[in-house]
Amino acid sequence: MQKVGKADIERTVTWMETSGRHRGGKPGTGLGPRSVRLTLGRLTAAFEMAALEGLLPRNVAKLVKSPKYAPAPRSTRSAEEVRKSLDRATSDRLHAGGRLSLYGLRRGEALGLRWREDIDFGSFAEPCQTHKKPWCGDCYGTGSTYKPATIRVQQARVLVEGTPQVVPPKSRNGFRTLPLDATAASALHQLKVAQKAERLAAGKAYTNSGYVVVDELGEPVHPEWYSDEFGRLAKRAGVKRIVLHEGRHTALSLMEKAGVPISIVSKWAGHYDTAFTYSTYVHATEEDLQTGTDALGRIYKST
Repeated sequence: MQKVGKADIERTVTWMETSGRHRGGKPGTGLGPRSVRLTLGRLTAAFEMAALEGLLPRNVAKLVKSPKYAPAPRSTRSAEEVRKSLDRATSDRLHAGGRLSLYGLRRGEALGLRWREDIDFGSFAEPCQTHKKPWCGDCYGTGSTYKPATIRVQQARVLVEGTPQVVPPKSRNGFRTLPLDATAASALHQLKVAQKAERLAAGKAYTNSGYVVVDELGEPVHPEWYSDEFGRLAKRAGVKRIVLHEGRHTALSLMEKAGVPISIVSKWAGHYDTAFTYSTYVHATEEDLQTGTDALGRIYKST
C-alpha cells in the first residue's frame, strides 16, 4: 500500500471504466459510474484506516476524483400496459410471481416468499357468507369477519457473488405485511394448487423447498432466470419491455397517480423515507403532462 500512488489508482479507475466488467454484462466492457464510485469508496476507506493506524503517511486515494454519477432514467409501464401484460400472463405457470413483481416487491423479496411462513389467505380461504364457498372473489372484502389475504416480507433471496443466498430485508422498514386484492390472492392459490399437482407427478424427484416461486421440481428458481422470464412475458404480451426492477417503479408510480398518499406508497415499498420514495421511485411520463394541462384548463376556464 505504501508503494501505491495517485497515478496507480487513477489507472485502476480508467481500467474499470473501460474494461473492468467480469459479470452482469459483457465481460471486458466498462463498469458504470456507480460501480466505479462504490469500488473507489471501499478502496479509499481501506487506505484511510491504514493512515489512521500509522501504516501510511497519507491517504492518496482521497486525491482521486470519483466519476460523476447520474442515475439512468427509469422506464415504467402505463396502467393499460400492466393490465395487458397481466392478462396475457394468466396462463403462464408463474403468473403469481410476475404479478407480485408488478405489485412493488423487489426481486429478492418475491423470490424469498414461503408458503407456510409468509402467505396467509385470510378470509379468501374460508366459505363466504353469501355463496358458502371458499375462494369467492365476488364476496372477498365483505362481511364483518373479513380478513384480507396477506404476504409477509421477512427475507430476500438475492445473488451474493453470483450465488443465491437468503438475507434479511434491506432495512427495518423492509419487514412488512401487505394485504392482497382478490385477483392477487387467487393467482397465488392457483399456483399453490398447480404445485401440489407437480409434486404428485414428480414423486421422489420433487424438492419440497417451501418457497412460492419454484420450478416444476420444487427448486427455487435462479434470480437471473426470473429476471429473464419477466422480459419474455413482456415479449409474449406485446408490451413495452422493462427490466424487472422497473416493475417496482411502475407499481409505486401508478399508486401515487391513483391518489394513494405518498406515506402509504412509501410504507408499501418498505422505504424509510417518503422523500426517497418520491425522488427515486415515483415517475411522471410525457403522457402524464396532459393531467397538468387538464387541471390548468379547469382552473383558468372563464365562467
